[in-house]
This record gives sequence, structure tokens and C-alpha cells, in this order.
Amino acid sequence: MPLDHLVFTPADVDLSRSPLAGKIDAETYVLGAFNPGMTRLANGNLLLMVRIAEALKQPIHDGHIHAIRWADGAYHLDAWPLALVDTADPRKFLMRGGGWKVLALTSLSWLLPVELDAEGRSVVAVHYDRAIAPTANYQCYGVEDARISRVGDRFLMTTCSVSPERHCTTMYSSADALDWTLEGIVLDHQNKDMLVFEGLVGGKYWAQTRPLGDLYFAYPPGSEWRAGPSINLSTSPDGLHWKPYDKPGIRPHAATVSTARMGGGTPPILTDAGWLTLWHGVEPSGVVGIYRTYWSILDRDDPSVTVRTEHTPLLEPAPALTEPLKDSLYLDNVVFTTGIADAGDHYVVASGEADLACRITHVAKSVFA
Repeated sequence: MPLDHLVFTPADVDLSRSPLAGKIDAETYVLGAFNPGMTRLANGNLLLMVRIAEALKQPIHDGHIHAIRWADGAYHLDAWPLALVDTADPRKFLMRGGGWKVLALTSLSWLLPVELDAEGRSVVAVHYDRAIAPTANYQCYGVEDARISRVGDRFLMTTCSVSPERHCTTMYSSADALDWTLEGIVLDHQNKDMLVFEGLVGGKYWAQTRPLGDLYFAYPPGSEWRAGPSINLSTSPDGLHWKPYDKPGIRPHAATVSTARMGGGTPPILTDAGWLTLWHGVEPSGVVGIYRTYWSILDRDDPSVTVRTEHTPLLEPAPALTEPLKDSLYLDNVVFTTGIADAGDHYVVASGEADLACRITHVAKSVFA
């Protein structure tokens, strides 16, 4: 049977080695260890860059709800009166009133490098000494959802950085995928799921992006497309300065509600057929919807052209995998694919399962033939 298992879970995290350890006066726990960026190291092993959502065990006390925030080289606890907030979701709270949605978090995310064997079957090492935590004001509520691309001899890692200033995309670079340098902000407010292509196109860096908003304009009646979040494209001369591409990328298809929302998943990799990209589609259901993984092949010379795409999901949420962790579940129906690596006749695919744990799946290359 092909491999499909959880390789890293909240129970595998040693919070005594967390960047927050001993730096806030409150007890924390791992809400999730999930959405891992992935690449292959020089030694042949796989590296996961795991998002650790470290949360307050008792965010509500003394008539207030508390948020963890980094600022000026230290972590702080902010107390908000319960009368001012909506606390229906234990992961976050919503400020009441105002003309737009304002959130704060009861957790703070940081990135933990986890080294796996070459097939992703087991953990080889956990590199706490190379964890990535907030270091800039625009990261004060955390660093989320790494995606790693190798372009030539350079590794580029995009992350979401969260703060009151902006919800932006930041870039890290590395020569070995273990020691990273923060290059700063590359995409501004509320642009998520940035994925750098693993190779140049026409001498330029390319990336998939996903700008968010509350307003979208309608396609004409009978269009094959549905208005809403889509996967856009940008180009860059150096991997740091990005210009949106004039043509659209992958758009939600009107033929299926499974892509009512969509966004990027894995950095596109070049195959004989073109650029293979795995992405997520969301079917409206319950609070967050049902997240599944789909795939497309993009033209090698113009990635705005989709050569082939499939409406049948490649990966579905797998409740059987999280059954042993059911006491820790706070979401279901979510698989969020974030990394891919070549392994000969198959790909190793990394995903976040239920915003809780890291899932590794082997997918035969013949699936994409």
C-alpha cells in the first residue's frame, strides 16, 4: 500500500524548547503542528518546516481574554475585556463593533524544522536550534504556513506574517534549507499562499499568489468561471521584487462547488508535460468548509495556460488518520497540501491534516500522466 500517514503531531513537540519557553507568564500547549513546507536536503533527507501554533491553555480569566504578541524582542500578553469581543471560536476572538472585521489570536505560530528520512516515513531529527520565530513588528502575532522552493542552488521560503500593521507575505532565503535569512516583505496586505516555481521561466522567477478581498466582480451569465478567490501569477527578476502577471492563473470553475474558494498548495515543479501544481479547493460546508487537494498542469513557457486540470480530488480529508488524536481535534474535513518532492516513480506529498498534524502521502507519478 502507498504511504499515507501522520508523521508529526502536537505530541511530538517539546515546548520546553519553544522560542516562547519561559518568556510569558502563562501555560501553553500545541494547538496544531501542521501545514509544513517541504524540501529535500543535500543529504537526501526531507525537511519539513512545520507551523507550530502555540496557544494559551486558559486564554479567558479575570473577565478578560488574552492574546500572545511579540514586540521589541519580547513576548507579551494582551488582555481584552470580554464585553468587547466575540469568543465563539477558541482559536481567535473578534472585536465587536467597527466597520470591518478585526481579529486577535489566542495562539502564536512559529516554524519548526523537522528532518525526515528520504521517503517521509519517520522523523530523523527535530532542529529546535533553527526554529523561526517573530523578529519584526509585522510578525507580532506569528509566522505561518511556510512554502519552500529550490531554484538553482538557492532555497526560497515564503511565509505569512501576521500583525495589526498588515497580513503579508514574507520571504526567507537559504543556501542549505537549514539556516535562513529573513529578506523582508515581498507581497503586501492579505496575499496568501505564495508559491515560487522551482525553476525559471523565460529567465524570470515566477510565483503563484492568492490576493484576498471582500469584493469580487461577476463573470457574465453562462461563464465557465465563478467569481471569487483565485490563483494568480507574478514574475520577478530576482525572487524578491514581484510584478503581477497580466493574465489570470487558475480560476474557480463554475461546474463544481468544490472550488468555491481556492488557493495554492505546493510550489510548481517542472515535468515532461509542464508545471505540475497541487492546490486546494474548498466546498462550502459548516464553519470552514471541506478542504481537498486538486492538481493542474501548466504550460512550461506560459504558466497562465492550463494544459490539464482535474475536478476529481487528489487527496481528501482522512478522519481515520486523526482518530487517535480525536480529543485534540477542533476542526475536521481539512487537508491542506503544502509540499512535494520527487522520489523516483512517485512523489512525496506533505499536507496539514485538520489543522492539527503533518500528513505524508506517496502519490504515483502515473496519476498525472
